[in-house]
Amino acid sequence: MINGKKVVVVLPAYNAEKTLEKTIQEVSGVVDACILVDDRSSDKTVELAHRLGLQVIVHERNRGYGGNQKTCYAAALNEGADIVVMLHPDYQYSPLLAEPMASMIAYGVYDIVLGSRILGGGALRGGMPLYKYIANRALTFFENLLLGAKLSEYHTGLRAYSRELLLSLPLEANSEDFVFDNELLAQCIYIGARIGEISCPTRYFPEASSINLRRSTIYGLSVLKTTVDCVAARLGIYRKPIFNFPPIHLKQSKTSIPLSAEEIS
Repeated sequence: MINGKKVVVVLPAYNAEKTLEKTIQEVSGVVDACILVDDRSSDKTVELAHRLGLQVIVHERNRGYGGNQKTCYAAALNEGADIVVMLHPDYQYSPLLAEPMASMIAYGVYDIVLGSRILGGGALRGGMPLYKYIANRALTFFENLLLGAKLSEYHTGLRAYSRELLLSLPLEANSEDFVFDNELLAQCIYIGARIGEISCPTRYFPEASSINLRRSTIYGLSVLKTTVDCVAARLGIYRKPIFNFPPIHLKQSKTSIPLSAEEIS
């Protein structure tokens, strides 16, 4: 625990056998529990996760990256987590940052903390493909401009959330694909959550997961649409389901969310 807060790491996994053990080695002893949700991997991710002593949930069908995270957060909240750290088990992001990120929430500084690959300027040195770097910077500029935020990036896969924040958001309305992360962050901005960032070294190597150009393009277009939808909701022009909820003061949301059959399958 950190400042009396229970910290749970969730690992949305898909074919993470080669990097899972290294990831867990760096986060063990720092957090109270680790929950791995496997999205129908074809390798031995589940077998290894059990050997490592993780709590494991296996989807009966592949639900996608967003669907995986929905199960992750529901499981962590049911576990009694006060702080949830979402960490990719492919070792692209540093597991060692879980503790400082959780601490920033445990001591009431932020509601959400992002591990930014852009802060510190190490993204390209870490092997981020140039086209992804350019797309990251362009999308981030567009989002900051329209949403009025000043984040260094919106597209990191290393994040920490307070329990109250997760309970304030209609996560089930979000996409089950890669844009889930961006929708969640737009929702955080929409309700005025306190967002912090920490510099995170990035590692691109063969075992690290990465979406291809086609899916990157689809993701980028989805990000643009999410941003416009958020602005429209703010202005009262229209409200898509992911923004069709009243901004809730974080301290007012204390109830737990039970796992549905779909979430634990």
